[in-house]
Amino acid sequence: MSQFELGYLLTQNIEILKRNKVKVIFLYLFFVLYLSLPAFQIPLLEFQNRRFSSLMEQRAYENYLLFYPRQDWISLGDINPLLLKGIISMEDGNFFTHRGVDWKELNASIALNKRIKRSKRGGSTITMQLAKNLFLTSNKSVIRKAKEILLTFRIEKEVSKKAILENYVNIIEWGDGIFGIGKASDIFFNKEPGELSRNECTRLAAVIPAPLKYPPNLNSRYVGRRSSLINGRLNNISLDALK
Repeated sequence: MSQFELGYLLTQNIEILKRNKVKVIFLYLFFVLYLSLPAFQIPLLEFQNRRFSSLMEQRAYENYLLFYPRQDWISLGDINPLLLKGIISMEDGNFFTHRGVDWKELNASIALNKRIKRSKRGGSTITMQLAKNLFLTSNKSVIRKAKEILLTFRIEKEVSKKAILENYVNIIEWGDGIFGIGKASDIFFNKEPGELSRNECTRLAAVIPAPLKYPPNLNSRYVGRRSSLINGRLNNISLDALK
């Protein structure tokens, strides 16, 4: 190839890059984000009980390491099924059918929040919440959300729905320094997760969006309203996919 031909080829490629600058930048950022994912840790969620998360670490630093959050790992079979139904009904009604992101719910959430100019409705699925809690922080940014979605796709591809749900109920925050259903059911109701009543299950599921603000064992309009809503949805949720 002559110098003239090489120069012409480079010029043409540069022009193509200029015309598609936005696409090139997007692909570059996607590649960088993808490489930053904890790829080797995700498949272990299927077989290994992960007892520490990024959110736990964040809370420890926020409290100047005065406490180190811990949780007792509980198998799904040892949890009252009504609690699992309550969580799914309120947090992710399409959990068993979507592939990580419920685009319809996410778009509806974005539209509502944009219309009222505040964040009122969340569109994150159970898998998205798991990705954020395990590997990211609660700080909001476009980069963090992009990582969250990429992690969600990886988790859904490599981990079963049963393992996703079991990891979720064992690592989410239920109060100040309280992580996982084992600790939550013990501290709030002095019971094992399998001994929880219907009312206690709905109350625990009700406070997941704001666990530091609303304890499930105390009466409040927020907990009462959401608990009643969950109670009416329990019969509409099937756990057959977990068998």
